[in-house]
Amino acid sequence: MALIAPRVTAGLPGDEALKLKQALNGSHDITVFVDGTVHRLPAQARDAVVDLLSRFSRGEAVTVSSVEEMLTTSQAAELAGISHTYLRNMTDRGEIPVEYRGTHRRIRLAAITEWLEAQKKTKPAHDGGEQP
Repeated sequence: MALIAPRVTAGLPGDEALKLKQALNGSHDITVFVDGTVHRLPAQARDAVVDLLSRFSRGEAVTVSSVEEMLTTSQAAELAGISHTYLRNMTDRGEIPVEYRGTHRRIRLAAITEWLEAQKKTKPAHDGGEQP
């Protein structure tokens, strides 16, 4: 996957991670101050910040990066955690929308994100066997 300008940050020391974990326990309301001004984050940004903080609270190292909006099938497959062939077959069946740049397929990041969210919702229905 094409990651742009990644930044790796080491995990928090144990006592700091524990304090953060306790602060996050049961809360998804995060207030952000930028230059002394309070900003309410949209749901996607809030979820990303909570995820980041949760990882830090477990003492995990974290890499933050940007992902290109239009992905190759290889990049999209890597992001989705599926094989390139399986993804191509899904685009052929119309399960994931695809755009062509000449003969090359490009998939919007949002399409992969939506597919992943749908998989999370249907996952309990699967027995953990084959890929959906």
